[in-house]
Amino acid sequence: MAAVRPTFELDSVTVAHVRLLATVAGMTDADAAAPSLLPGWSRGHVVTHLARNADSLTWVLDGARLGEVRDQYPTEGMREADIEAGAGRSATELHDDLVTACARLVAAWVALDDDAWGRECRMRAGLCPAAELPFRRWREVEVHHVDLGLAYSPAEWPSDYVEAELVRLLPRLPDRADRAALTAWLLGRGDAPDLTPW
Repeated sequence: MAAVRPTFELDSVTVAHVRLLATVAGMTDADAAAPSLLPGWSRGHVVTHLARNADSLTWVLDGARLGEVRDQYPTEGMREADIEAGAGRSATELHDDLVTACARLVAAWVALDDDAWGRECRMRAGLCPAAELPFRRWREVEVHHVDLGLAYSPAEWPSDYVEAELVRLLPRLPDRADRAALTAWLLGRGDAPDLTPW
């Protein structure tokens, strides 16, 4: 299946990496050990997750380059175990790991031929074309940058990211609410309905 190299998303996530790495570079060891905005996760957990997520994408993209469909996480429990194993490291170790993981991911994107972007990759949520992975990485970086709880909030999200995300999320909104109540609210004829969890 043919696909176009997702240049806009590649450029956007590269800029998002720079913002994220600047935030992580400013963390102290105490900051790294402190709770994040995610229940049960320290900031070290979040940074480790972002590094291992980059590695998982590098793995599947290298597979796409070779004509293989690889599982994002090849073994059961690998994701969780890797996050726990790395969460307690020093701020410097966390930063250096994230820098290296982001660089490997960028190298994997560069190495992927234009005709390989349509090849399938097996992510945790199912199959998708390689061309979708830069946006998914952009989402991970923007959302988890906020989760660090270090002065980066949704108000700082680039408008291009917000627009790209809304295009993907709004079609799923009717599945999360009573459709009549949702329609009434959208028409200005009722209160916002309760939404089911994602």
